[in-house]
Amino acid sequence: MSRSINLSLTDELRSFIDKNSGDGTMYATPSEFVRAILREKKEREDAASLRASVLEGYQDIKDGRFIEYDGSIQSLFEESQRRKASGR
Repeated sequence: MSRSINLSLTDELRSFIDKNSGDGTMYATPSEFVRAILREKKEREDAASLRASVLEGYQDIKDGRFIEYDGSIQSLFEESQRRKASGR
Protein backbone atom coordinates (compact mmCIF):
# COMPACT_ATOMS: atom_id res chain seq x y z
CA MET A 1 0.00 0.00 0.00
CA SER A 2 1.56 3.23 -1.14
CA ARG A 3 0.64 6.46 0.56
CA SER A 4 2.02 9.90 -0.08
CA ILE A 5 3.20 12.46 2.40
CA ASN A 6 4.12 16.06 1.66
CA LEU A 7 6.96 17.59 3.61
CA SER A 8 8.18 21.12 3.98
CA LEU A 9 11.98 21.17 4.04
CA THR A 10 14.55 23.79 4.75
CA ASP A 11 16.81 24.68 1.86
CA GLU A 12 19.63 22.89 3.66
CA LEU A 13 17.66 19.62 3.96
CA ARG A 14 16.45 19.80 0.36
CA SER A 15 20.02 20.34 -0.79
CA PHE A 16 21.14 17.32 1.27
CA ILE A 17 18.47 15.14 -0.33
CA ASP A 18 19.32 16.38 -3.81
CA LYS A 19 23.03 15.74 -3.21
CA ASN A 20 22.27 12.13 -2.21
CA SER A 21 19.80 11.22 -4.96
CA GLY A 22 19.81 11.29 -8.72
CA ASP A 23 22.59 10.65 -11.21
CA GLY A 24 25.84 9.41 -9.71
CA THR A 25 24.31 8.38 -6.38
CA MET A 26 22.93 5.18 -4.85
CA TYR A 27 19.36 6.46 -5.07
CA ALA A 28 17.59 7.29 -8.32
CA THR A 29 15.03 9.56 -6.72
CA PRO A 30 14.67 11.68 -3.59
CA SER A 31 11.84 9.38 -2.50
CA GLU A 32 14.13 6.34 -2.57
CA PHE A 33 16.71 8.20 -0.48
CA VAL A 34 14.19 9.37 2.12
CA ARG A 35 12.62 5.88 2.36
CA ALA A 36 16.09 4.37 2.92
CA ILE A 37 16.81 6.86 5.72
CA LEU A 38 13.44 6.08 7.34
CA ARG A 39 14.07 2.32 7.09
CA GLU A 40 17.49 2.74 8.73
CA LYS A 41 15.93 4.77 11.56
CA LYS A 42 13.24 2.10 12.07
CA GLU A 43 15.87 -0.67 12.09
CA ARG A 44 17.90 1.22 14.72
CA GLU A 45 14.82 1.67 16.91
CA ASP A 46 13.83 -1.99 16.49
CA ALA A 47 17.38 -3.08 17.40
CA ALA A 48 17.40 -0.83 20.47
CA SER A 49 14.07 -2.30 21.59
CA LEU A 50 15.37 -5.82 21.08
CA ARG A 51 18.56 -5.03 23.04
CA ALA A 52 16.47 -3.61 25.88
CA SER A 53 14.32 -6.77 25.93
CA VAL A 54 17.39 -9.01 25.99
CA LEU A 55 18.88 -7.00 28.86
CA GLU A 56 15.57 -7.22 30.70
CA GLY A 57 15.63 -11.00 30.21
CA TYR A 58 19.18 -11.23 31.54
CA GLN A 59 18.14 -9.16 34.56
CA ASP A 60 15.20 -11.51 35.16
CA ILE A 61 17.56 -14.48 35.11
CA LYS A 62 20.00 -12.71 37.43
CA ASP A 63 17.14 -11.93 39.85
CA GLY A 64 15.77 -15.48 39.67
CA ARG A 65 12.62 -14.55 37.75
CA PHE A 66 12.50 -17.45 35.33
CA ILE A 67 10.96 -20.86 34.87
CA GLU A 68 13.20 -23.67 33.70
CA TYR A 69 11.81 -25.38 30.62
CA ASP A 70 11.56 -29.15 31.07
CA GLY A 71 10.25 -29.92 27.59
CA SER A 72 6.57 -29.62 28.46
CA ILE A 73 4.62 -26.55 27.45
CA GLN A 74 1.79 -27.69 29.73
CA SER A 75 3.99 -27.81 32.84
CA LEU A 76 5.54 -24.46 31.89
CA PHE A 77 2.06 -22.95 31.65
CA GLU A 78 0.96 -24.52 34.94
CA GLU A 79 4.05 -23.25 36.78
CA SER A 80 3.49 -19.81 35.33
CA GLN A 81 -0.12 -19.87 36.55
CA ARG A 82 0.98 -21.04 40.03
CA ARG A 83 3.50 -18.21 40.26
CA LYS A 84 0.97 -15.67 39.05
CA ALA A 85 -1.57 -16.86 41.65
CA SER A 86 1.00 -16.61 44.43
CA GLY A 87 2.08 -13.13 43.35
CA ARG A 88 5.59 -14.03 42.19
